[in-house]
Amino acid sequence: MQMKLPGGAGREPDVFFVAREHLGRVLNNRLDGPADLVIEVISDESVTRDREDKFYEYEAAGIPEYWIVDPRPNRHRAYFYQLDDHGHYQPIAPGSDGRYHSRALPSFWLKPDGLWQEKLPDHLLAVAEMIGPDKLIDFIRRGQL
Repeated sequence: MQMKLPGGAGREPDVFFVAREHLGRVLNNRLDGPADLVIEVISDESVTRDREDKFYEYEAAGIPEYWIVDPRPNRHRAYFYQLDDHGHYQPIAPGSDGRYHSRALPSFWLKPDGLWQEKLPDHLLAVAEMIGPDKLIDFIRRGQL
């Protein structure tokens, strides 16, 4: 879906998230304004576009959080940026526990190293690690999962 930015630029991010308070921006055929989180996945053809063009467009549009994921062979990196108080992206490194904590999704965290695993993790174990085993068991008991 196209994200129409202030100033007329239109982009189609690989993934974006819109917070509840901004759902009015979501129209039938586009997002009319900035998302709260944008994720771009780099390919050989998109390096300059994702790391420079979109980086500065998203920063100028006030998108609070921008992730760039580079899955190319021998790269396997994820870059996380959050707007500072002056409207400029600052790189945010994962914590000492290896987790990146999203500001746009306050209870969400991600271990970037897990993106490059050959074997996908067990979904229930991954959810249990994110939200805690007690909450997972409670969700299962209530039939919400």
